[in-house]
Amino acid sequence: MLVHPQIDPVAISVGPLSIHWYGLMYLLGFIAFILLGRYRIKHYPQSGFTHEMLDDALFYGMFGVIIGGRLGHVLFYQFGYYLEHPLKIFAIWEGGMSFHGGFLGVFIAMVLLARKYRISWLTVTDFISPLIPPGLGAGRIGNFINAELWGRSTDVPWGMVFPYVDELPRHPSQLYQAVLEGIVLFTILWVYSAKPRATGAITGIFMISYGILRSIAEFYREPEEGFMGILTLGITMGQWLSIPMILAGIIVLMWSGRKSNKPRNHTEHKSRRK
Repeated sequence: MLVHPQIDPVAISVGPLSIHWYGLMYLLGFIAFILLGRYRIKHYPQSGFTHEMLDDALFYGMFGVIIGGRLGHVLFYQFGYYLEHPLKIFAIWEGGMSFHGGFLGVFIAMVLLARKYRISWLTVTDFISPLIPPGLGAGRIGNFINAELWGRSTDVPWGMVFPYVDELPRHPSQLYQAVLEGIVLFTILWVYSAKPRATGAITGIFMISYGILRSIAEFYREPEEGFMGILTLGITMGQWLSIPMILAGIIVLMWSGRKSNKPRNHTEHKSRRK
């Protein structure tokens, strides 16, 4: 049995200014987004993405993920608590972000970005999807540092006792999700997007893969109370929210497969320059 290290959630403190590990994890995710995005612009010029578009995608996406993620957490997971403590909604540094809410927020943000540059929003989401997993993994590390979103009780040798819960060893499900969402999902998307794909295919694979991986992780994570406290009928809230995501991903992937015009790829691009 292991014991949670109880890391101070404040990474750096200078006078009244405090920088939390949770915030630093988001910063790492944004940095990874930019670095990976620049790599894709350089090596896959057929995407049509420019550095200006990448910077705008980060700017729009930051607002989408923070606002959507926080509102999703408030509405989907702890509505009753925030109804009694409304000011706590703004205490983002304490943790509490919903991926599915953030996904909807980023979706809206990318629609606005696509309208600005007059391109298909699926073209935008195809480009950014492989850039997202490192940030998801970093966010789960932040959850672990904050000792939140702990797992179900277990008797496995690596079971961990978390503070402020009970004395039962539990799955360190935050670390499971960091691996699944940060490493496995990234590998799937990076390898899949290395070859030319029809518009929407990468987005579809992202939605399907995340939904499946998240649903698997939910078997080890302590179930939430459900939407506004309503029972979830034996299926966790995370799994309920992943079901429409998987179905939408399948629809997008099927639509993508039926497109008649093939996308330009980096091989064709290079051959035209010769």
